[in-house]
Amino acid sequence: MIISDEFAKHESDFIAKYQNKGYTANYRVKDGELIDLDTKETFKTSEVKVVAEHRYEGMSNPSDMSILYVIETPTESKGTFLTGFGPSANLDEAEFFKAIPDENYSEDSNILTDE
Repeated sequence: MIISDEFAKHESDFIAKYQNKGYTANYRVKDGELIDLDTKETFKTSEVKVVAEHRYEGMSNPSDMSILYVIETPTESKGTFLTGFGPSANLDEAEFFKAIPDENYSEDSNILTDE
């Protein structure tokens, strides 16, 4: 979902708001799994829940696109994952998030619905 109000805000503003709500974990994708950088726990796509996502276009360059995923896992690891999309996408990351089952996507924790 792309919401026009988001274009006026920077990704770091959203990350800070989610961190204040307890989404503090940082992740990376490697070998088809999501890795919590602090605990080193790994998660398969079926275990990851995306509870909000925000897409951004660069103000000066519309092809500079990114997406912020807000993530929850079965071990209560909660955090955010910022990645490029479109021409600047990391293919491993894009494939990982594409493989997450549709039923694991929601907008349950979207901060825009709290405002």
